[in-house]
Amino acid sequence: MDDFYVSHSRFSDPGPHADWLDATPADVAALREAATQLVFHYWGSGPITEHGFPAARNDEITLRYAADMWARLRELDPAPPGAPRPPLHRIVGCCRDFTLLFVSMARHHGIPARARVGVASYLMPGWYLDHVVAEVRTADGWRLVEAQLPPGFRDPVDDVEFDLLDVPRDRFRTGAEAWTAVRAGELDPALLVVNPDLDVPFLRGIPYAWQNIVRDLAALNKHEMLQWDIWGALDDSVELAPATLARADELAELMTGADVDQLRTAFQADDVRVPPVIHTVTPPEQLPVEVVLR
Repeated sequence: MDDFYVSHSRFSDPGPHADWLDATPADVAALREAATQLVFHYWGSGPITEHGFPAARNDEITLRYAADMWARLRELDPAPPGAPRPPLHRIVGCCRDFTLLFVSMARHHGIPARARVGVASYLMPGWYLDHVVAEVRTADGWRLVEAQLPPGFRDPVDDVEFDLLDVPRDRFRTGAEAWTAVRAGELDPALLVVNPDLDVPFLRGIPYAWQNIVRDLAALNKHEMLQWDIWGALDDSVELAPATLARADELAELMTGADVDQLRTAFQADDVRVPPVIHTVTPPEQLPVEVVLR
């Protein structure tokens, strides 16, 4: 049912900026490169203030909907996506935002696309870092598309350039895949982190692997949430209860090869379904704030 991933979600819908996206080509490679020019990572290159951004622009990481992101981008630079943008003409955000904007453009052109939440081993040697990439349906099946990294990126682990339009599955593990590998003893959970320097226990290891399952299931159901959103079974637990471990095993197995109908049915459960009101913990704050989704 690829039609499900062609239509917009409330998060990917460009709204009044759809006409602006008409200027972008209906080409996955070109859209991927365009996406790399739209966001400046809020911590990937150090503090944004060291790159000329006013500190207040860190608030742009709270932009949740593509329509709002496109509005801000258009305000910063009226040129349609695709042309080179200096850093200050990009919104401040993270991997989720690169991916959502790519998915927004792809769906605008009728290309089946979705976000995937998981961990990547190609961002920092020795670690599987929290990451979000896109997935695009091709004649050969679903391919992972890296919307954040620039052309010519070389894996710092082995200095090999890999295809950013077909990211190797052993270098990016979806939430379900990472969980399965951890439970099988194939992946050390201590290597799964948001950031090695972030000493927050529930954002590392087994607890964070569980959170990524829930977030990836939401993404598969076109709920492209912020990485710091909290709902349902997500909390700051450091030790997972046996029932939660069993639930994660169940979801990970289901999400491996499940069709759209199965994914949508699974998403109806109260512990994983995104409700109308959630909480979010925007970095660097640690206090959850209530958010009413529109």
